[in-house]
Amino acid sequence: MIARLLYTLLWIFALPAVLLRLVWRARRQPEYLQHVAERFGHYRVRTGAPAFWVHAVSVGETRAAEPLVRALLARWPERHIVLTHMTPTGRATSEALFGDDPRVLRVYLPYDLGFFSARFLRHFRPVAGLILETELWPNLLAACRRRDVPVLLANARLSERSAARYARWPTLTRLTLGALSAVGAQTDADARRLAALGGRRVAVTGNIKFDIAPPDPQLRLGETFRARFGARPVILAASTREGEEPVILDAFAAAAPADALLTLVPRHPQRFDEVAGLVEARGLRFQRRSDDRRVDPATRVWLGDSMGEMFAYYVAADVALIGGSWLPFGGQNLIEACAVGTPVVLGPHTFNFTLVAEQAVAAGAALRASDVAEGMNAAIALLADDARREEMGDAGRRFAGAHRGATERTMEILEKMLGDGGEA
Repeated sequence: MIARLLYTLLWIFALPAVLLRLVWRARRQPEYLQHVAERFGHYRVRTGAPAFWVHAVSVGETRAAEPLVRALLARWPERHIVLTHMTPTGRATSEALFGDDPRVLRVYLPYDLGFFSARFLRHFRPVAGLILETELWPNLLAACRRRDVPVLLANARLSERSAARYARWPTLTRLTLGALSAVGAQTDADARRLAALGGRRVAVTGNIKFDIAPPDPQLRLGETFRARFGARPVILAASTREGEEPVILDAFAAAAPADALLTLVPRHPQRFDEVAGLVEARGLRFQRRSDDRRVDPATRVWLGDSMGEMFAYYVAADVALIGGSWLPFGGQNLIEACAVGTPVVLGPHTFNFTLVAEQAVAAGAALRASDVAEGMNAAIALLADDARREEMGDAGRRFAGAHRGATERTMEILEKMLGDGGEA
């Protein structure tokens, strides 16, 4: 109780700074100032009936939640889903994925103060909660426990670095993890770390991201992109992070064949214009995806300034450099590339996806490079080796297919949480 009280006091004192940060972030992404009342537990939308609550912080977690949300709707078609986020990009992603389904509501999760959490729970009356990966809010989970709302930490991952941070606050961490009804971990290592910190009923379910099927419209869109490129070779820099684009652009300009096209897709939409400026500053001719027209043969860089089209970008590419792995950001999801058969080149920093990255390399679906220059050279070599690209693409499809099933295992845990009959 003392640990949680101290945590709450820290939140109260930090709240003005949190709000200032919200305003600061809105300078680059004005959507942060929309639906602000929801962050304090005030909502205009209602389900009209008890619902499942699924929390997916931002883009990656929301995409990972897709097969789980669809499984919930299939198993309990009369129920609604309250899908909560913390970022506008996560909210926009859920709109793109589920916007045509009236059973899925999307709102912001309130800040982690007890009275905000209580408002959220009173308003939506969830029968159960599912939190994706490792977004843990002590006061919210305590409120769920008081109201007998079972919560499952699904698709959970915890790196050694994150586990060490949680271990600095052992009492609060143990209370928080102990408030969960169950944990579905991605790997054995994740399960061991979570159990050691206080997690209960920890099981290994695998990675739900393997269950994300490439949607047919995205596959067709990728083919459309490819037709706009023509017969030229295409290197994709996927989900790049701040600081990576300059070195990728320089490496491409220095080493890529004259007819090669670099498709550059920044991770965060608020950086699209910034990255366009980086391309312009290097004198590279470029076009934007948002222009929605044929790519000129003289264009060197095609800027992917869109959301929710990553599968299409992978389909249209000959080889992909995975962003977030060239500087110490921890990497990005490479499963989508493997699922559509696009060879992958990884940088040295993949600590957020350690096992997946290692398995993809071992399966022959990915290559590892020590820096951007080496990674670009590896990609260029693959452009010239059709047989090797085809071999890696086939290996990627097999790798992605072999690891499916995490959604089904997660649903089994949820049904046990809700009772032998699985009734919600």
